[in-house]
Amino acid sequence: MQLDNNQLHALLTFLEGSDIQELKLEGEDFRLEVRRNLPAPNPVPAPAAAALRADLVEVTAPMVGTFYRAASPGDPPFVELGSVISVGQTVCILEAMKLMNELEAEMTGQVVEILVENGTPVEFGQVLMRVKPG
Repeated sequence: MQLDNNQLHALLTFLEGSDIQELKLEGEDFRLEVRRNLPAPNPVPAPAAAALRADLVEVTAPMVGTFYRAASPGDPPFVELGSVISVGQTVCILEAMKLMNELEAEMTGQVVEILVENGTPVEFGQVLMRVKPG
């Protein structure tokens, strides 16, 4: 069985006027699947995340970019787990459009979680690390 453009157009026009939600058609040298207006699947609830401790503050990415823990590949990281940070201290670098943007601590505290691997792309608002203020 072969299906030319005119037949395909006629089939799609027919489907527009019908209640058919899904059509699968296979030939020797083609396979056609058409789905439309299917109800969205019910979202699967995410597993219950460990409750975020109220005493932790999330450090989030202020822009889209690439996360770096150190100024250069051979340099030590700006912070490690357990590091005590102070206001204005650089905690990481976000590279965006070939510009290196230093992300500075907005509080004094202790780094208790680093959630992103070095060199990983991050999104705006993504949690990078968690800090226990102190």
